[in-house]
Amino acid sequence: MSVPAYRGRFAPTPSGPLHFGSLVAALGSYLEARTRAGAWLVRIEDVDPPRVVAGAEDAILATLEAFGFEWDGPVMRQSRRAEAYRAALAALRRDGRVYGCACSRKQLAEAARRGVDGPVYPGTCRAGHAHDPALAQRFRVPDGRIAFDDGLLGRVACDVARECGDFVLRRADGVYTYQLAVVVDDAEQGISHVVRGADLLTSTPRQIVLQQVLGLATPAYLHLPVVLDGHGDKLSKQTLARPVAAAQPLPALLAAAAFLGLVLPPGLGSVAEFWPVAAGAWPARVLAPVRGRRTNLCKP
Repeated sequence: MSVPAYRGRFAPTPSGPLHFGSLVAALGSYLEARTRAGAWLVRIEDVDPPRVVAGAEDAILATLEAFGFEWDGPVMRQSRRAEAYRAALAALRRDGRVYGCACSRKQLAEAARRGVDGPVYPGTCRAGHAHDPALAQRFRVPDGRIAFDDGLLGRVACDVARECGDFVLRRADGVYTYQLAVVVDDAEQGISHVVRGADLLTSTPRQIVLQQVLGLATPAYLHLPVVLDGHGDKLSKQTLARPVAAAQPLPALLAAAAFLGLVLPPGLGSVAEFWPVAAGAWPARVLAPVRGRRTNLCKP
C-alpha cells in the first residue's frame, strides 16, 4: 500500500475536554487532509505530566468519534516517546548545540527583554554548565533568519536568536518540552502538512530551526485563525472554555465551519450529511493567502 503524499495531524493536549477552539483546529486540519486525499493522524501531546487531567484523553477521543472524525493508524502518545526525545537531545549535545542552564524564572524575568513569545534568554549560561545533565537543557540557536510560506498568512519571517533566544528542550525536572517533542514526533509520523491555530505561529520558526539542525524535513504550515472569548483572549481550557457537547455534535460542527468561512446550505440534519457537504465547501479560496502578504515576527 502506498503512503499518501499528504499526511496531516491533530495533536490535542489532554488538559481537559475538547472545546470549541480545538474543534475549529481539528475541523480545519481534517478537511484540508481529506480534500487532498491525505492521511489524518491523531497525537496526544501529554509530554508535560502536570498538565494532564485524568480521563481527558478518553473524553477527547470519544468526542472526536461522536463528531464523525476518522483518523488513520494508531494514536501516538508523547508520554511513551521519551527514548526518542532522549536520542534527539543526545545528538544535539554531541554537536555542541545544547548546554545546561541554571537560571531561574525570576532571574530571567529580571534580566531578559521581551520577545515575540515571552522573555528572550540573554545567554547567561552559554559559557558554562555545558555537560551538567541535572540542569535544564537549552538549545544553542544559530544566527540567521527563518522564513517560510504559510498556507494562509503568506510569507512569515523571524530571527529566532534575536526574538526567542536559546530555548529549553528539557526542563530541570526531566520533562522534555513541546518544541523538541513536536519536531521529533512530526518526523516520526512523516507529517507533511501542519494545520493548527495561529496561537502557535511563534513556535514554528523555533521548530524549523530544530528540524534543520537535526536534519529533518520541514512540513508545510498553515495557521488558522484563533477563536477568542468575549474578553478578546484565546479560547482555551485556561480561560475556562466550555467543552463541546458530544451528545449534540452537529450544532458545534456547523458553528466551527462558519467560523472558518464555509458557506453551507441550510437544513443539514445529521453529522453524516455534514461531512460531504463541508468537504465540498472547502475550496482553495476559503484559505487562500493574500498575495504578497508578509508576517514579520521580528521587531523593527
